[in-house]
This record gives sequence, C-alpha cells and structure tokens, in this order.
Amino acid sequence: MLAARRNGQSTNVDALLPEMAPELRVKAESALKMLGSYGKALVAFSGGIDSTLVAYLAKLSLGDGAIAVTAESPSLPSSELEEAKELAKEIGIKHLVIKTEELEDPNYVANPANRCYFCKKELSIKLKQLAVELDYSFIVDGTNADDLHGHRPGAAALTEEGVKRPLADVGMTKPEIREISRVLGLPNFDKPSMPCLSSRVQYGEIITPERLTRIEKSENFIRSITGVMELRVRDHGNLARIEVGRDERQVFFNDDTLDKIAAALRQYGFTYVSLDIVGYRSGSMNEQSVTSSKSRLGSEN
Repeated sequence: MLAARRNGQSTNVDALLPEMAPELRVKAESALKMLGSYGKALVAFSGGIDSTLVAYLAKLSLGDGAIAVTAESPSLPSSELEEAKELAKEIGIKHLVIKTEELEDPNYVANPANRCYFCKKELSIKLKQLAVELDYSFIVDGTNADDLHGHRPGAAALTEEGVKRPLADVGMTKPEIREISRVLGLPNFDKPSMPCLSSRVQYGEIITPERLTRIEKSENFIRSITGVMELRVRDHGNLARIEVGRDERQVFFNDDTLDKIAAALRQYGFTYVSLDIVGYRSGSMNEQSVTSSKSRLGSEN
C-alpha cells in the first residue's frame, strides 16, 4: 500500500522525497516547505492527479495536520467520488466528504460562460465553513501553473476566497505534476483530466440533475463497450456530441459499436448522437464563443 508518512520526525524535506530530476526536486521541495509552513491544512481533494499530489505532499509535510476534503454533488460522477475515497485511504490521509449545493444557485444553473466561478465559490465557502469548525486556518487545492492561463473563472473564485495553490506558486506544470507523481508511485499519475459533468453542457443550456445524469450514464456506457480513456459526451440540448482521444477514434469505426452507442444515448434522452471527428480537446465548449467573436469582428471590418 502506498502511504505518505513523515520520515521519522525529520523536518528535512529532502529526506521525504525519492530521487527525481533536479528541476522537479526543487519544485517538489518548495511545495513541501510551503505546505509545512501552514501547520495544518484542508486539501480540496477531487481525486484528480493535481489534488492527489497536493494531498500526498500535505500528508508528508503535515502528517495528521492534513485533511483531504471531497465535495459530493450531482456534477461529480459517482465513480470519481469512490475513487477519491480509495486514493485517500491509499495515501493514508484523513478524508472527509461534504455536500455542495451549486445547483441551488440560479447563476450556476443558468450555465453562463463563467459557470465555474459560481461552482468554485460554493466549494470555497463550504470549505471555509468546515475550516472554522475544525479550527484550520489554511485551505489548499491542486491548481497548477498551467491553470493560471486561458479561460479559468474558477481560479478567480478560489483566489478571492483565499485558497492557497502551492503547485501553481512553485511553477509546477501539468506534465511536471504527472512525472513527479509517477516517481512518487501515485496510482493515478497518468489519469486523464476529469472536470465536472457540467463542463459537458453547452453554455446557456440549463444545468439540471437529469441532464448531468444522462451525461454520466452515456460516458459510462461508452467506456464499458469501447474501453476508451479520453472521453467527453458534450450535451447540446437534444444533440450528444462525442469526443474521444485522437488516437482512440478508430475504436468507433465499427457499425455494431456505433449502433449500440446511438441506441443507448437515445434511450438516455438525446434525440441525435454524433461523433466529433476532430477528437477530444480541452475547452471545446469555448470554441463557439470564440468563433462568434471572430464573426462579429469580421462583420465590423
């Protein structure tokens, strides 16, 4: 079993890490020192590789002063919650599950382009309430250096609420997080990113529990018969647009597979089912707004 533990009572962060590339060690040691300076901290723990690394490092540097906290909500696939529980157990960090209520917020339900802001705001507020109850002064999350670029309204909400981001602060990128996690033996070092189910819904389409459920069912079914790793079922109202990793697209070039997927997704509530031939790419829901902006600019010139 993998378990993050202090090396005796040593406060030497160098003794807590295995051999790794010098540039990675510098960043990992810096993150450990930063976490250690907090004394104790709650870790926003989704079970993704970023938050898993933070939880592992927090356990190394803070021991029992580190607590991983996972939010249970309709926008989190049930399989992800169970995986987070198992990961926390494997790391050896205390784990709590709290309920968030972003679907009670009309701003979130309306699904604007900054929807993530309202989700992270709700999460941050619930974490701060828990921190007060437990007498903890610090909350940390897995934001990495790459997350500080592009359309990231959720990061703004976390910053407003004072959530610390040790990985980003030491300049740790996603590829570096994966490599450090591999060296540390974290089991999900190569796990594809898994943002919340609401990220699959076209902006402007109302977020409902039923809509999130059909997305989760659709992705579970497709994975069960194809075994693909990188997958999104994008919800465009009555149209399901399936994105898979570019090197996995050939799995769908089979009449029987296509027929089964179409039948299942129509049963779940979609009228039309399509395969995006471009393949999976992060943030594809933002492409329509970018295209629209370019079109408006072109018409003005």
